[in-house]
Amino acid sequence: MNAVSHNGAQQLLKRARVFVGKRSRTLGSRIALLYVALLTLVMGTTIVVASSGISLFARETAERDLAANARVFDKIIDTRQNQMDDAGEVLARDFGFREAFAIGDAPTLASALQSLRDRARVSEVAIVQLDGSVITSGTGSKIDGVAMLSRLEDGQDRGVVALDGAEALAAAVPIKMPDLAGWLVLVNRLGPDDMAQLARLSAVPVEARVVDRSGLSAKLASVALGKITEVDGSNGEKLVRVSAVASLQDGREPRLVLAHSLSAALARYSGLRIALLLISAIGVLAGAWAAVRLSRGIARPLQSLAEAARAYGGGAVSKVKVEGAIEVRSLAVSFNAMVDAVEERERQIMHASLHDALTGLPNRRFFIEKLDRAVVRQNENNRTMVAFIDVDDFKAINDAMGHPFGDELLRSVAHGLQDHFPEAMVARFGGDEFGLLLDGLDPATDFTALARLLETTLNREMTIDGRSILVSASVGIAIGPNDADTADALLKSADLALYRAKSDGKGAYHFFEPELDAEASRRRRMEIDLRRAIRDGDFELYFQPLFSISQNRVKGFEALMRWPHKEHGMISPVNFIPIAEESGMIVQLGEWAVREACRQAAQWPDDISVAVNISPRQLVADGLATCVAQALANSGLPASRLELEITESVFIGNVERTLKILHSLQSLGVRVALDDFGTGYSSLSYLRSFPFDKIKIDQSFVRALEEGGSAHAIIRAITTLAEALGMETLAEGVETQELSDALKAEGCDMIQGYLISRPIPGGDVQRLLGTLQPQTAAVIAA
Repeated sequence: MNAVSHNGAQQLLKRARVFVGKRSRTLGSRIALLYVALLTLVMGTTIVVASSGISLFARETAERDLAANARVFDKIIDTRQNQMDDAGEVLARDFGFREAFAIGDAPTLASALQSLRDRARVSEVAIVQLDGSVITSGTGSKIDGVAMLSRLEDGQDRGVVALDGAEALAAAVPIKMPDLAGWLVLVNRLGPDDMAQLARLSAVPVEARVVDRSGLSAKLASVALGKITEVDGSNGEKLVRVSAVASLQDGREPRLVLAHSLSAALARYSGLRIALLLISAIGVLAGAWAAVRLSRGIARPLQSLAEAARAYGGGAVSKVKVEGAIEVRSLAVSFNAMVDAVEERERQIMHASLHDALTGLPNRRFFIEKLDRAVVRQNENNRTMVAFIDVDDFKAINDAMGHPFGDELLRSVAHGLQDHFPEAMVARFGGDEFGLLLDGLDPATDFTALARLLETTLNREMTIDGRSILVSASVGIAIGPNDADTADALLKSADLALYRAKSDGKGAYHFFEPELDAEASRRRRMEIDLRRAIRDGDFELYFQPLFSISQNRVKGFEALMRWPHKEHGMISPVNFIPIAEESGMIVQLGEWAVREACRQAAQWPDDISVAVNISPRQLVADGLATCVAQALANSGLPASRLELEITESVFIGNVERTLKILHSLQSLGVRVALDDFGTGYSSLSYLRSFPFDKIKIDQSFVRALEEGGSAHAIIRAITTLAEALGMETLAEGVETQELSDALKAEGCDMIQGYLISRPIPGGDVQRLLGTLQPQTAAVIAA
């Protein structure tokens, strides 16, 4: 009910009380007052319904106007882009302009761009070249050409870009001579003044702006595209419509936000609301006279019902006694049933907010609430144990066996924890993570025995839906108050211990140690240094020879990344590659390694190839094939001299997508090798799924040759299988002549290791080739 209706109803109620004031001490007057109040409520409801209908009509009208304006705006923007496109098309086809672009005549290009900018009345005109570099008209504005490349290469010719950090409308025209040489891009800002000018062309007053999705408020960000919603504004309520605008740059999601004042639309119907209020007032006054004559028999139960309703509205659970006339009794029964139903619903909602729907366990919120209480009570004689549990390789199990299987596995883990630790609080934090809380423990408690029981409970064979699977989990354990004296710190300590447990090989437990916190800080500092090193280009490539036993010569080199830190010296890849993998920086590092390896290998003899490791995260990222193609084109290195090495872990997950990517890489002409063969989940199935060019035998099998046993048979089986499939074999980690002889005897084609050479800087490759070939050939041949 709006303010006018509410105030009117209050006035009518006041007048009715005055009307029966002289009889207020009698039962009849109280009943009359009740009926007047009910009548006022009915009339008020009528006003609310009518007012709501008016408001709904006004809102629907405003929504239709706003939707129509959205179409007008789309048409205006499309027309503006067409104008920009037409203006750019003329210049892009101009022979003099293309000639100036071809020979790099900067003054002529600048003059042409400035002339087009002034003639087309746009904010900026620029040329985006094939490498992403930008030639502007001299306004000093900044355009990120690299972010536009993928869209332009896909044929997109219009959309929104960032101009000096602000949203701007852009239209691109390809420059062909006759092959594509770049794009002529016209950019016009979409600032407040520009959007206000466009808004004036609409049929009704609207506020318009174009912002990136990241700049939207939480309310607007949740609005479905193309839908109209209501928000509070500084000048009253507004109807807002958010729609997507095409983006011509990666990483940007522009949105067109149109706002129309709902308060102004509703104000036009205020006169009708006043008329309804006057009609209601007359009805209440007429009914007040009749209400005085009503029976007093139902006064007391109705009063009880009113008091109970007020109490329940205040938060107290209150029911009424069922008595009085049949209508009143029915009302009392319904009221009591409503109270029971609401209480049951509240209980269910409270349970759902504190428990996990899949397993029925308490959730993270409930766990932390109980942990907060336990930490308050803990002391030297009252210990608290927190275990952070993570099911190992759950994603791989889920992908391989199906989500229903994975859900049942999580339920089995939950039931196992509850059965073996009935006194503990077991919670599911989400995904494959669980928490276990034991409080009030005696200092003499054998925490190691508890950890071993956890390990036994979690690491076992389970049968789910008739299928057996060996499940393992890693556990991080923290004990309060020794490890931490707050709930957050205790959870953090358990999390750090879990990270160490997973790093130590999974399927194990680890207690928190102060050194883990220092290790986490060290990793955070290294991640910061890693980002800075990527930005500054501090990485280097070293190269290790790949020696052919059958041809007695070096056939190629494997590119190995090195990080000469400015303060800590040379940092091993073992230390920084895992951090790069976790943070996603491995994609940038991997792309740099491909480009740099191709650049250096192009300077080597024509029969020497280069091998580059591709991480699983880099393989599934968009643009790997494009990166490889560009690296080959820019360096001039033939595709046949580039070899990409992958490990079997890339097949965990979406195997079909992985195979599609590998086939696209092989179609470029590059070679694909399977690295660390024999250490994954199902190596033979991968050989059947994809025609690898080379198999690299893991050095663990090579070292085992010195111990005898079945190592010789395993390597002989691998080389025989590879030969049958038309694949080369290369053994890693060959450090002695005896290992080389053994591998040669088992049919291995190539070797790699310290026997030939340690990894060397790129500048030493030519020298090494000159000195290594005859000497090494003689040694290996011997």
